[in-house]
Amino acid sequence: MKSTTVRRVTLSVAVVTALTGVAACGSQSGKGDKTVGKSVTHVSPLAALLSAEKSTDKAESAKVRSSTTLGDTMSMTANGALAWGDGLKGNLTITYTGGKMAEAMRKAGTTSMEARYLPDAYYAKMSEKFAAQFGGKHWIKYAYDDLAKLGGGSGAYLKDQMQNTTPNQSVKLLLASGDVKKVGQEKVSGVDATHYSGTVDVADLAGKNSNLTADQLAGLKKQLSQAGVTTETIDIWVDGQDLLVKKVEKADMATGTMTSTAYYSDYGVKVAAEAPPAADTKDFTELMKAGGPGTVSGSSSTTTAS
Repeated sequence: MKSTTVRRVTLSVAVVTALTGVAACGSQSGKGDKTVGKSVTHVSPLAALLSAEKSTDKAESAKVRSSTTLGDTMSMTANGALAWGDGLKGNLTITYTGGKMAEAMRKAGTTSMEARYLPDAYYAKMSEKFAAQFGGKHWIKYAYDDLAKLGGGSGAYLKDQMQNTTPNQSVKLLLASGDVKKVGQEKVSGVDATHYSGTVDVADLAGKNSNLTADQLAGLKKQLSQAGVTTETIDIWVDGQDLLVKKVEKADMATGTMTSTAYYSDYGVKVAAEAPPAADTKDFTELMKAGGPGTVSGSSSTTTAS
């Protein structure tokens, strides 16, 4: 595998795997409670959503299955379980089903991989073809502190999301937006659920609900603008136990429409995730250096896909 291909796949896997976890759990909203308090008198389904946000947060883990598409760049599915009681932790099997990323992964020897999420980093298990190129090592480690150095403000935002995201953040986003409506009662995987929908300003909420500095936020907003991201539509479904059972997020981008759909079940499931053996792990910063100087084409636009 050529070094340029290695670097492209390595960086793409970094961003896409991270975003898959974020998409499965929901967008980060660390200060959402304060914003919620300000909108109590203006949003009619507020009480139900507040209850759903608290119940989902307290459950601390769930099984997740999701699908994500981004124009012709990629389409993928993810299945596994995630816990969020003490930082994001869990395991997902990610399968690339189409787009440029699927083709890049085929060249790397596989279209499916295992992703392990830990509070300070996540790990992607690559193919035997990849391992043969790098001393028999199958796993790539992506420390969130290193990811923060990628893509300016969007890299810092990605780190912020990965360390603070939970499924109930989608509910918080709707509450914080002030634009939410009750759609009605529907069935989700055979379960009765209430459907809510709303539209959020991506850059505005990034500013309100993250720990970014002014410079990082300015950089993120510039990148969001260049990527064509302005607003995002969020739909959620809440069951009779006040638990989130489905989430759909849609946003128009310069590279195409981004759609992410996630289903949640088995709340409270036991989740165990450990770092792979060090002897079988390669740090992604080493892979980037090994590929030589320069910037991977499209890295900025891919990173801002969050």
